Amino acid sequence: MSLPLIKLENVSFSYPESEGGDNSFAVKNLSLEINEGEFVAILGHNGSGKSTTAKLINMILAPNSGKIFVDGKDITHKDMSEDDVFEVRKKVGMVFQNPDNQIVATVVEEDVAFGPENLGVPSDEIRKRVDEALEIVNMSEYARHAPHRLSGGQKQRVAIAGTIAMKPRCIIFDESTAMLDPIGRKEVMNTILRLNKEEKITVVLITHYMNEAVLADRVVVMKSGELYLDGTPSQVFSEPEKLWQAGLEVPQSVELMHRLNTELGTKIPLGVYDFDTVAELIKNNI
Repeated sequence: MSLPLIKLENVSFSYPESEGGDNSFAVKNLSLEINEGEFVAILGHNGSGKSTTAKLINMILAPNSGKIFVDGKDITHKDMSEDDVFEVRKKVGMVFQNPDNQIVATVVEEDVAFGPENLGVPSDEIRKRVDEALEIVNMSEYARHAPHRLSGGQKQRVAIAGTIAMKPRCIIFDESTAMLDPIGRKEVMNTILRLNKEEKITVVLITHYMNEAVLADRVVVMKSGELYLDGTPSQVFSEPEKLWQAGLEVPQSVELMHRLNTELGTKIPLGVYDFDTVAELIKNNI
């Protein structure tokens, strides 16, 4: 049996008071495994620890206790060198909430080339990677455009292309659609699905949008820094009461079926969120 690509063992982390923390744990005794090729959505209310977890995996933060493994390597080992950290970050890329914070060049293709250049990739290979990455995110026609003239969704796709060009095995999207309008969110989610299903890149999506989480293979819910729920979307969304207790919404279809069951006494299964299937279930049960 192959090792998980990412593994957290009893990881805890607290922000120091000097950084606005109160020494309470943002992540508490978290154990989690993410396998190669998975699409995992991590949900949680503000302050649940989901973004902190993403930064721990990417080594932006170091845990107070516990161990984190990437591709079988203990990245929390005290003897980790700068070169070791560099190698880990080549395997696990990250796309943040605000694309403007990741775009560093005045021309799209130059921005996408920035990461590979810093990795010391030869010029011919950089050109190939830039072209491939822009094609994957459907931004090839904007290669010579100025990023500041693009829409929010297009900017985020450029940021994703810059990460893809570094050839990571996993990409963490830390609320990468939060600042976008519905059209931009759809563009980015289509790109994320393509990366996972066609390019076979492992995806960790930090989000609070239920309609994004339902697209994942697996949903992890965090509450007060701890693992709260972990299962397929159908399994997790079949427990709306627990999600409400965690301060989260549920897909509208799940809420509707829950109300029908509690108010009318129907027996409609809750772990269904495809609208056509929901409509058929309601038709057959009322």
